[in-house]
Amino acid sequence: MTEVVVILSVVIILLAMLASSSIRVLREYERGVVFRLGRLIDLKGPGLVLLIPAIDRMERVSLRTVTLRIPVQEVITRDNVPAKVTAVTYFRVIDADRAIVEVEDFLAATSQIAQTTLRSILGKADLDALLSERERLNEDLQKVIDQQTEPWGVKVTTVEIKDVEIPTNMQRAIARQAEAERERRAKVINAEAEFQASAKLAEAADVISRNPTTLQLRYLQTLGEMGGDNNSTIVFPLPLDLVRPFLTTPTANGQDESRPAEPSQLEARPDVDPMRAMARPEPVAHPLRN
Repeated sequence: MTEVVVILSVVIILLAMLASSSIRVLREYERGVVFRLGRLIDLKGPGLVLLIPAIDRMERVSLRTVTLRIPVQEVITRDNVPAKVTAVTYFRVIDADRAIVEVEDFLAATSQIAQTTLRSILGKADLDALLSERERLNEDLQKVIDQQTEPWGVKVTTVEIKDVEIPTNMQRAIARQAEAERERRAKVINAEAEFQASAKLAEAADVISRNPTTLQLRYLQTLGEMGGDNNSTIVFPLPLDLVRPFLTTPTANGQDESRPAEPSQLEARPDVDPMRAMARPEPVAHPLRN
């Protein structure tokens, strides 16, 4: 009786082991690639999968998007600038059968392809393109890597360049270049502003030249604007047309007082220095003054 119980126990244990080895449960995002006596059969999953013990062998494949970080790659750009670049690749398996049959380890193979492609593509670009045209470079990397991984049933969806590290001396050179570019733009803008201002001033001069009264009105307007501020001293030009009548005073014989003496008059007065008389005429008594 004891021997029968032992035999039954052994049989039950063997059946449990066979059952556990023949029953698989696949999640929604998993697929099972089943080999029966070494031959590939239909794809299994998701859900419950029954296998023949010791005959069938199953490989699980995840269909979710995989985030693959590309290690730091030292590249030399087309203009001979060394740089260290890190990137990240997003891919997923779209054909589980080919991902298992066509390549031994599709994850490692995709990583190596991404690294070599990154060095190849970035080595053909200039440093300026590497810093400012990342979207175009990302698209080129994605297309090239996807073309090489397509026979494996792997679809590369996105490749993003994360960081670009360049030498310190090159960073200083780029900073100087950017500063010089900003100064150039400032000078160009200033020159364009001066050109436009000169054109407007020329138009204003044409308008004022048609009516001289406009200049006087503008002069008075400027004085009014200056008088509105709390200025202790105001220096303003005075037109000669306004002060000319006050500078000349008629004499008794009709000659202006401020007019220099004629040479004939200087000869008639030998006691007067001719140079001094020409420089500063002597005042003449006005008939109306005491």
